[in-house]
Amino acid sequence: MEIETTTDHHEIDEGLYSRQLYVLGHEAMRKMGSSNILIVGLKGLGVEIAKNIVLAGVKSVTLFDPETVKIADLATQFFLCEEDIGKSRDSVTAPRLAELNQYVPVSILKGELTNDKIRNYQVIVLTETPLTKQLEINDFTHANGIHFISTDVRGLFGTVFNDFGENFFVSDVTGENSLTGMIAAISKEEDGIVTCLDDTRHGLEDGEYVTFTEIKGMEELNDCEPRKIKIIGPYSYSIGDTSNFGNYTSGGIFTQVKQPKSLNFKSLRESLKKPEFLISDYGKFDRPGQLHLGFQALHTFVEKHGSLPHPHNEGDAEEILQLTKDFNEQCEEKTEINDKLIKQLAYGAAGDLSPIVAVIGGLVAQEVLKACSGKFHPIHQFFYFDSLESLPNDLPQDPEEFAPCNSRYDGQIAVFGKQFQDKIANFSQFLVGAGAIGCEMLKNWAMMGLGTGPRGTIHITDMDTIEKSNLNRQFLFRPLDVGKLKSECAASAISKMNPQTVSKINAYQDRVGPETENVFNDDFFESLDCVTNALDNVDARKYMDRRCVYFRRPLLESGTLGTKGNTQVVIPYLTESYSSSQDPPERSIPICTLKNFPNAIEHTIQWARDLFEGLFKIPAENVNLYLSQPSFVESTIKQGGNAKEVLDNILNSLVADKPYSFDHCVRWARHKFEEHYNNNIQQLLFNFPKDSVTSSGTPFWSGPKRAPDPIVFDPENESHLEFIITAANLHAFNYGLKGESNVDYLKKIVKEISVPKFTPKSGVKIQVQENETIQQNTDESELRDIVRSLPEPSSIPGYRLNPVVFEKDDDTNYHIDFITAASNLRAMNYGIQSADRHKTKFIAGKIIPAIATTTALVTGLVCLELYKTIGNKKELEDYRNGFVNLALPFFGFSEPVAMPKAKYHEAEWSLWDRFDIEGDLTLQEFLNYFANNHELEVTMLSCGVSMLYSFFLQGKRREERKNMKLSQLVETVSKKPIPPHVKALTLEMCVNDRNGEDVEVPYVRLVIR
Repeated sequence: MEIETTTDHHEIDEGLYSRQLYVLGHEAMRKMGSSNILIVGLKGLGVEIAKNIVLAGVKSVTLFDPETVKIADLATQFFLCEEDIGKSRDSVTAPRLAELNQYVPVSILKGELTNDKIRNYQVIVLTETPLTKQLEINDFTHANGIHFISTDVRGLFGTVFNDFGENFFVSDVTGENSLTGMIAAISKEEDGIVTCLDDTRHGLEDGEYVTFTEIKGMEELNDCEPRKIKIIGPYSYSIGDTSNFGNYTSGGIFTQVKQPKSLNFKSLRESLKKPEFLISDYGKFDRPGQLHLGFQALHTFVEKHGSLPHPHNEGDAEEILQLTKDFNEQCEEKTEINDKLIKQLAYGAAGDLSPIVAVIGGLVAQEVLKACSGKFHPIHQFFYFDSLESLPNDLPQDPEEFAPCNSRYDGQIAVFGKQFQDKIANFSQFLVGAGAIGCEMLKNWAMMGLGTGPRGTIHITDMDTIEKSNLNRQFLFRPLDVGKLKSECAASAISKMNPQTVSKINAYQDRVGPETENVFNDDFFESLDCVTNALDNVDARKYMDRRCVYFRRPLLESGTLGTKGNTQVVIPYLTESYSSSQDPPERSIPICTLKNFPNAIEHTIQWARDLFEGLFKIPAENVNLYLSQPSFVESTIKQGGNAKEVLDNILNSLVADKPYSFDHCVRWARHKFEEHYNNNIQQLLFNFPKDSVTSSGTPFWSGPKRAPDPIVFDPENESHLEFIITAANLHAFNYGLKGESNVDYLKKIVKEISVPKFTPKSGVKIQVQENETIQQNTDESELRDIVRSLPEPSSIPGYRLNPVVFEKDDDTNYHIDFITAASNLRAMNYGIQSADRHKTKFIAGKIIPAIATTTALVTGLVCLELYKTIGNKKELEDYRNGFVNLALPFFGFSEPVAMPKAKYHEAEWSLWDRFDIEGDLTLQEFLNYFANNHELEVTMLSCGVSMLYSFFLQGKRREERKNMKLSQLVETVSKKPIPPHVKALTLEMCVNDRNGEDVEVPYVRLVIR
């Protein structure tokens, strides 16, 4: 097949690739768009790599695997089905891969794999390829500048080898954003010292490079060549000789300059003798060297016998061990061989496991993207991975237990045995979320046969519908699915991958939370064996964590952020819960900074985002409340605070600013421009002139405070006009008027609008400090005057405005366009570097960067932990929490944190313990129960926010409550009936021990039904 090698200049589809663009950037994706990839071998690993690469968006993918489909291939090859048996793998797989991305042509390489046929590819990936063939191909690729990757999975083991040639250029080693910061001072000396503002650490490291902008006095440093730094402290560093420069006076911003890196790769032939390893698990530091020899032994065994070792065959394992030792003897540096490790490699080498395929496939796909783009640091050069701890403790010894039985699960049976396969099939699992992680999880479960047995089931819930941007990494969905429910489409997709899942999957469209506990009730949770979260928000994760602790169910937790991913295992009576620890809160922007003193584009974007809500959403919502709720005015006045602002906005929306044509909307937008970018700035400078000083004598406009300049509107200025166009169209939407985007028409209207001259006023208070409160003195009579001016709701029956609900992924709705225009104009006010629409969308939309490679790998790691929960592993050391960063690349694994323990009297307890009481006791019976059975005096008792009992409760009321059933007491105090689906009450109590000391105890579960 002829491969076109010219660069493809098609535009990047930002709607499809938006989340990935925030990981890789436009330049890397353009390089990927000119790269042709060849993938050899299309069992599970080959297709996993191909799937991730096609989703990522390269120029073309070519497949080579003329071997016929066998039943065992279905263990991990999710694009094959039983009807494909006997057909060639590549011909069946190619059209199904092509469905994933319309921009990536997928083709088949015909004939033999020769040097002439592979010379036009930029990257070649070999799977299921004999070592002799790998060496032959790599000799050619190394000599011809073609990037080469070979990889294989064998049971619970995986291997990767990279050869990207000599002088491989890495443009961005880490992928992290360049650090920036504001400067307080720069000394003039032989080794000049830069001191940063004392509210933020610079975050730099020795040997890094920086450049500067906006420095006053020492202007020679502005836009200078990058200078190497030496760290002095968290707020200071030296930059070399500054003695011949001017004297620093004020201002300045430093920016970290990333330095490219050049790497040299050895050929496979040379690397086999002198390997370099990336460590996958520092708790298994001794394994890469042994596995390096063990995998060579496997290749030799296959060359000799024509097949991999038989599952759990002792004779074959002994031969592999001897071959490994023979290879070791030939090495200059000997490796200490662990016989058990090498035998385990041999026992399961014929196995093919979807979770291992997902881990290695996600990793290798990212290496392919690195080879194409030079973005991120590649593996240098060998990588070995294993998850032997996933094996059950009670693994059978009979080889027949692992023998193939003409089943699609033979690859899994070869490693775990038939009995364990039965456990997998009869497992009951709940998946919360069917997004990127959810899709990958379901794919793995379908391949594993999870929940396909008579007692097994899979429940999925996701309330979201499919959007175009999902298609780049949520691979179960296709363009025709856009607008449909994720949970239903995902269930349908995996039923095609494995027909045995049909009727074993229950799809829900419910959000998990207190409001759906009638759906996901006690019976539901008690029927589960495990819960897996695939969520994108912390509140839902914490809620599911609480439910899992309450019902004592294992929870598998994971998340991704660009190339970073993490996994956490929560096991009853063993580990802490997800909520036991939490990330530090995000740093918020002070209100005074947002309103008056921005110094970074993030500040102006957040200001514009708030302006969007304040102009197009909140006033319209308040108008609708005023028109529909008779008590709205009175309740607003009683709340005080911003009551005047709310009522003024309603009055303006219904009277002064109410448009009757699009021309009126343009006039409104023009006045808003003047208000925000000229008048308010004039007022700020009137209060604080540019030459004003503080009480200590320092310039007011110094440090993080940048002095602004008003903007004079210019109808010929594109950014000025963009604000008018977007604001006018959004205002028109509020009132159901037809919008207009014709620039010439809008210019004509704007030029005819007269804007009154603004004069700053004395006595206007402006917030300067974060802890400063600006009092708004509005008496009730003034509010009543506004209310009298409002039109009566009865005079406009049925009239409603259309609030604008922010939606970042619709490029036609003006939302991001308005925020970009509004933010950049404010940046212009303050001399801040503007941001393009892409960056503005990222910040304003709080978009989480995502890429399919990380998602695939992380779900593979989760499913390796799932094997352990199915096997009911009891030791903390059996489980792994993981953290990966594919950019570096880095793998870190640790034991989960053990559950914290507390004690009262002689009883030790943890978060997994509670007092279980059967029967709806009276309060007095409840108090007696703890006094008599546990020597605990209950001093306070609550259910949710309802206080049921306390020692300081008045005598008569206390005595009345003591005779009430606790269910009746809860309903009386809360003034709400207990929902019929609630079987048990959760009670919290304060108690004194037998010595009268206050002591912590578990909560109480009181079964009332």
